[in-house]
Amino acid sequence: MATRNGSQGELTAGLLLIGAAALGIVFANTGLAPFYDLLRGMPVAVRIGDFSIDKPLLLWINDGLMAVFFFVVGLEIKRELLIDQLSTPRRAALPVACALGGMAIPALIYVYFNDADPTTLRGWAIPAATDIAFALGILALVGRSVPISVKVLLTAIAIIDDLGAIVIIAVYYTADLSTTALLVWGVGVAALAVLNRLRVTHMAPYLVVAAITWAALVKSGVHATLAGVVNAFFVPIVAKDRDETPMLIRLEEDLKPLVGFFIVPVFGFCNAGVSFAGLTWASFLAPVTLGIAAGLFIGKQIGIFVPLWVGVRLKLVPMPEGATWLQLYGMALLCGVGFTMSLFIGGLAFTDGTFDAAVRLGVLTGSLVSAVVGLAVLRSAAGTNSVSRGAASA
Repeated sequence: MATRNGSQGELTAGLLLIGAAALGIVFANTGLAPFYDLLRGMPVAVRIGDFSIDKPLLLWINDGLMAVFFFVVGLEIKRELLIDQLSTPRRAALPVACALGGMAIPALIYVYFNDADPTTLRGWAIPAATDIAFALGILALVGRSVPISVKVLLTAIAIIDDLGAIVIIAVYYTADLSTTALLVWGVGVAALAVLNRLRVTHMAPYLVVAAITWAALVKSGVHATLAGVVNAFFVPIVAKDRDETPMLIRLEEDLKPLVGFFIVPVFGFCNAGVSFAGLTWASFLAPVTLGIAAGLFIGKQIGIFVPLWVGVRLKLVPMPEGATWLQLYGMALLCGVGFTMSLFIGGLAFTDGTFDAAVRLGVLTGSLVSAVVGLAVLRSAAGTNSVSRGAASA
């Protein structure tokens, strides 16, 4: 997920996520493991009359808090499509091509390792995701040596990647459907459309209807986080008064600190905890683990960098301003950090918990290698640029 709070905010959010994930691993591998499991499995119920939602705490985080995460993603997608980097075909061409390649190649690599088993094949979309909070946080570690065009391209690719992940979740990871619940959700969406059409700019009506649509999707069989994205599309992006900040921009700016500094770290803490008990080198070669890790590290860099290189070489798209090929390759590597979204999709792909450890190990391995190598490449590019500037001024 992109952030507009500047490099310091991105760095802080990224470091918080890394710290939370590391803490989850510590809890899962020490005497705190029973407490960790008890915390994640703690039952939490909400009842209003005959209506109730009863889930363990982990699912409230994954279905509830992450709905807010996806709501902000939806706000970003709408803004980018209407007024920013994706608002014209020419501006969108390069990130769209890179994002599509960056989803397709990792998925194909995963399928290569898992095509013999229909059960593990369900995880094909896990390495197709990019964690923009992690990626931008690592990019911020390099400082100002990376031109703004590289950051903008990374953000645009990740937003399209998020949109692709949303479509995959809606189409592929949907359980049995409840017609009644979907009807309630449809009425709620229609109400949001009416509010938008009437140019209502007060948040309260949107928030009430949004809560209803989320609860309806929880009961429908469609994953509840999709409510966040759909609801975001109806938030007004045009203000009645020229001096007034549009509701979409206000919500995006208000919610991003909550998402970056609380929701995503909490998700990381509760989902990253993989136990290393009994772990051997063979564990890394298990089809699910290997498919995810190779998809993230190898598939992402190929799927993103090759369309970029071809597009620029054939003069179909301009070279990002001020960027070098080494910096662009480093950016492609960072897109292999799939942490939050990959873990999220992994939980949808394997709901019985059988492959939880394999998924977490694959995501952590692929993301860590992508982050370390990407950072090394970008630092090397920064050093090369410094030497070039020094030689030029001599």
